[in-house]
Amino acid sequence: MSHPDPAPADRGSADATGRLAGDATGRLAVVVGATGTGKSAFALDLADALARRGSAAEIVNADAMQLYRGMDVGTAKLSPGERRGVPHHLLDELDVTAEASVEWYQGRARDVIDDILRRDRVPILVGGSGLYVSGVAFDFRFPGTDPEIRARYEDQLEREGARALHELLRERDPAAATAIGPHNGRRLARALEVGELTGESFAVGLPDDAPLWHPAVFFGLEEERGVLVDRLDRRVEAMWRDGLVDEVRALLPQGLEQGVTASRAIGYAQAIAEVRGDLSESEAQDATKQLTRRYARRQVSWFRRYPRVSWSRSGTPGAAEAAADTLLG
Repeated sequence: MSHPDPAPADRGSADATGRLAGDATGRLAVVVGATGTGKSAFALDLADALARRGSAAEIVNADAMQLYRGMDVGTAKLSPGERRGVPHHLLDELDVTAEASVEWYQGRARDVIDDILRRDRVPILVGGSGLYVSGVAFDFRFPGTDPEIRARYEDQLEREGARALHELLRERDPAAATAIGPHNGRRLARALEVGELTGESFAVGLPDDAPLWHPAVFFGLEEERGVLVDRLDRRVEAMWRDGLVDEVRALLPQGLEQGVTASRAIGYAQAIAEVRGDLSESEAQDATKQLTRRYARRQVSWFRRYPRVSWSRSGTPGAAEAAADTLLG
């Protein structure tokens, strides 16, 4: 069963520390960084370091594509045997035909985190989907939606393409149009919908000092650009060797191509094109490498705007131990 997109629950108002009334005590660990920087390994190392200090931890996924069942190879999803016995949440939540939304994810992830905190464990939110991380960690409130308005802009997107919506948004909300760019049709349609509903600018990025939803400590993983590019290229090649195309073939009868979100995932869209004969294997891999590098650059820019992040290089000795000490105060 796929999950619907419920409206986010009313979380109450934030106090001076950023914690919302009614939330459990304890701090949230947030692990961010570009794809390929070692976030999953660091989160597990952090969980182990916390366990040695007597604090059990649980990991909450913040990678949009790891929400989908069956999308394993192309998302670098850890298998159960690779999770070191640490509970993982929000993996394999959705069918590939379901449309993921930040609003749905925000409510779902916060419920999971609240439950972990109530059980006196440490939640570790880890992933590279910037808007998903921000939607949980910061006190974001999402505007409502109007099905008729949304359908009108989505129909226009289907008829005229993303550039037409970008031009329209540029007339109405230049800042949002610049931030979103001319290619992300779904976000352009959403920005136009919000503008028509509220008469206000669409909040694309993060304010410089956004209030926190709950007290949190941020840890960032980074890597030198040349090293990261080489690692990402090798990761793409490994995805093909490890069976990404076979995984896509298995997901096509489940409706992968009809999934608005899943079908556009980097690597999956290119593997679909290979299966359909539109790209050769080398062309599909080259396109995936290029898109992955571009995505990593966007992730770096996004997370660099976060205040108060403790940055370290992947694999730095003692980084997880120091993070555990910081988190426990």
